Amino acid sequence: MTGFVKRRTGAPPGFFDVEAAGLRWLQVPGGVPVVPVLSVAADAITVGHVTEVPPTALAAARFGAELVLTHDAGAPAFGCPPVGWAGDGYIGDAPLSLRPEQHWGVFYAAQRVLAYALVARRLGSLTASGFAVIEALTERIGAGDFDDPAPAARLHGDLWTGNVLFSGESATLIDPAAHGGHRITDLAMLALFGLPHLDEVFAAYEASSVHLPAQWRELIGLHQLFPLLVHAVLFGGSYGDRAVQIARGY
Repeated sequence: MTGFVKRRTGAPPGFFDVEAAGLRWLQVPGGVPVVPVLSVAADAITVGHVTEVPPTALAAARFGAELVLTHDAGAPAFGCPPVGWAGDGYIGDAPLSLRPEQHWGVFYAAQRVLAYALVARRLGSLTASGFAVIEALTERIGAGDFDDPAPAARLHGDLWTGNVLFSGESATLIDPAAHGGHRITDLAMLALFGLPHLDEVFAAYEASSVHLPAQWRELIGLHQLFPLLVHAVLFGGSYGDRAVQIARGY
């Protein structure tokens, strides 16, 4: 099989090992196809080559239905790492906490929202007043105000459009930050950064899933706080302001 090599000189310990573990964990029968791992080294990972094709509505719908099966393969807990890996991981170049919790709100408030908001505030990507808004919201999240009975899902974790390669009759996933989490988090990231035929993806997902809460679309912004704050940490700019604007709505 032809391989694609992603290399990073001076990569932190485990940078590519956790990515490989995530790719393998996401390989679920009937789920979204995942690029195969061919080899892993301290400074590189080699994965199979993906032949991309123009996205179609039919392929997007199939991707949405398959994503349900990937998510429903489940995880032992919210925040847990992929099987085959112990310890924390990465999302892009940012550290990613992977500490298991039994309640989504506790996990999401501490490890996904407040953790990055604190760093963004220190870097100047959040104002003091903006941080106060987000901190107040994390109290509601951590108290379980947005929890629901759905079990932890097997998330890709960095599901923006660049990591969804349309190929064949569906799509192939690359570059995960895999962990146990809430299904809406992956869907929210697709919406945040855009994906061709997103309406078809959402419609097919909703038709196949038994775990989405009835008003799940109203919670998309809540789940977008995580990637927005990661971007505020990595890139600054207006990402922090956008996160605060969304947080005010909740």
